[in-house]
Amino acid sequence: MANRQALRELQARLADRLQIARTQGVAASWLAVEAGGKNYLFPLSQSGEIFPWVHMQPVPYTQPWFAGVANLRGGLFGVVDLASYVSGQAPLLKNELTRTDSRLVALNSALEVNCALLIDKLAGLRNQEAFSDFSEKAPDAPEFFGNQYVDLQGATWQEINLQLLAQQAHFLTIGA
Repeated sequence: MANRQALRELQARLADRLQIARTQGVAASWLAVEAGGKNYLFPLSQSGEIFPWVHMQPVPYTQPWFAGVANLRGGLFGVVDLASYVSGQAPLLKNELTRTDSRLVALNSALEVNCALLIDKLAGLRNQEAFSDFSEKAPDAPEFFGNQYVDLQGATWQEINLQLLAQQAHFLTIGA
């Protein structure tokens, strides 16, 4: 029970910091997340609300990376398993107990796509000062990949342009 309360407090603090960052300018540039053992950065201006993991209704005859649909605050959202989508591999099966750190990050409503990305863990907010180095996107990287950053601890973070992701024909075509 204490873990749930601590997770709720962390999520509330992140949501508050996200809202402050949006209203006060560029105090933080990215929402940092982990999915499939990799680190990703979502631009704050393209990120929407963060939800705890909820049970999703599977949809038959869809791509393996399409986790299903979920009711998030009364809205119906398609849920994409980010790690599976990026890797092109089938998603790892996890039960509700192993999903305690998982979150659904909705795309900003300005992108006009009712979609949430299933991630394994939130890693907080990051700004440019959190990184010591960066490299531009590799020529063979997906179109929606941005720069790659190295933080002060030496971990690599891949920026994902959610607007470009939401415009990908493959992303929008969930039918198998």
